[in-house]
Amino acid sequence: MNLRKIVAIVFISFCSLTAVFAQAEKPDALKLYNQGNYRDAIAVCETELASNPNNLDSYSVLCWALIANGQYLEAETRAQDARRINSYDVRIIEVLGEAKYYLGKLDDALSLFQRYVSSVPENAGRLGKVYYLMGEIYIKQARYEHADISLTMAVRIERNTAAWWARLGYAREMTKSYASAIAAYDQALVLNPQLSDAARGKTRCQSHIR
Repeated sequence: MNLRKIVAIVFISFCSLTAVFAQAEKPDALKLYNQGNYRDAIAVCETELASNPNNLDSYSVLCWALIANGQYLEAETRAQDARRINSYDVRIIEVLGEAKYYLGKLDDALSLFQRYVSSVPENAGRLGKVYYLMGEIYIKQARYEHADISLTMAVRIERNTAAWWARLGYAREMTKSYASAIAAYDQALVLNPQLSDAARGKTRCQSHIR
């Protein structure tokens, strides 16, 4: 093998290693988000979008992080930007619904959530939360039977969230289904014995069936 070929092989190997190290050192926005480093995740996503304005992966994580950081109006704006790129991306539909929920735009949020749940499989990562938020909307609208259905779905998907069980108990209590309300409150208290909303709700229901 002559010297020119050796130099070429070394150069190619060096470039490959450089690319690997560069990729390894690149910040991972989703990892930052999952670690609770929302501001850093936002910054990384904005950098990614500056390079690739059509990157819906970056938009999704950006909006999740904005909501987790309490920046609901910014999340709504950026999710609307993403929907102009692809109005069918279920991640964007869901996160726009969340933003509108926290901004008090409940009818818009409910419409987006309904579209989301009808479009995703049962193992979708944010399905439980969406059903929970739908339940909260129905409670605010005094549509307690609808709330019962949505919250039942929420706790079926994510069984270990005590606050969701307590809200399910409340929805059932409002329909005067006291025995099933107590069952939901009991499950909430199993998961979190200090949950005062569940304890008070259970006491109220028991007073109706004695």
